[in-house]
Amino acid sequence: MENVLRPIYQERASHANTLGILKLQKNDSYLSVTDQFDCILLVIVKEAQDPWYVKHYEFNDQQKAAMHIVSESLLHEWIDTSGYRKIVEWLTKGSIIYDRNDYVADLKMMLRDFPEQSRKLRKVIEFAKLVRSYRECKELFEIKHYLDANSLMIRSLHYLARLTVIEKGFHPENMVWNQVQRIDPEVYKLYRELIDGDEPVEKRIQLMILASDFAIHSRAEQSVKHLLDIMSESNEPWTFGDLKLHPEVNHYALDLSILLEYLVEKGIVETHLLETKGKQVYHRCYHVAENGD
Repeated sequence: MENVLRPIYQERASHANTLGILKLQKNDSYLSVTDQFDCILLVIVKEAQDPWYVKHYEFNDQQKAAMHIVSESLLHEWIDTSGYRKIVEWLTKGSIIYDRNDYVADLKMMLRDFPEQSRKLRKVIEFAKLVRSYRECKELFEIKHYLDANSLMIRSLHYLARLTVIEKGFHPENMVWNQVQRIDPEVYKLYRELIDGDEPVEKRIQLMILASDFAIHSRAEQSVKHLLDIMSESNEPWTFGDLKLHPEVNHYALDLSILLEYLVEKGIVETHLLETKGKQVYHRCYHVAENGD
């Protein structure tokens, strides 16, 4: 395989725009990390007209390889927001085959350190998804759509698992429950009770709703520190529109509305009403509660 692929990545390494190249070979026990390919070549470039370009190859009697050419800006967006979940595993587990000025080595070190600001962003993204999924699960349970509620509870626990891993200073992997089993047995136990419990499905969901409510509430303030810090930048209350347009909030804008509602309910964020031209109609604005930051 190496002799076949070498001319492909050597040609890319000769480009002045190339910052680094990594190679990840498949693991027989876990093929999906390489999208069922025998090998992934990850080429990181400074700039590109197409920020993510992919080529597929076949060689040596149906062996397959995929080359992903990714711009530096898109790569960091994926890392910061988990936009492409496999990218961290590719970077951490892939072997360096070309590295301009230690760019990839420094990137690997940054991923190991997982800086606090990056962690804050990842936590609020996962927490916002967790709140949305949990609320939808609870609504479906209340109208007795138990199978759909069960699916959403599994999803909620998955977001909780990812949040737990980030809290411990690690990047969530695709096999996140394997990580959680090692670092937070209590959260892992919730998952096992949901999928392996002997009670009827509606009883298991009911128990998980109670447990999840506590798990979410106890993490809320620390999980949304990224949002609270942004809101504290201004002495004036924020309109929803202005907050949604903030470039850092944009990463979780789709879940911002339900997240704010949750934070208002819990007293972490407070509302402020501004008069409009309509009689007894007000703009709803938001600010951090005095004890919420």
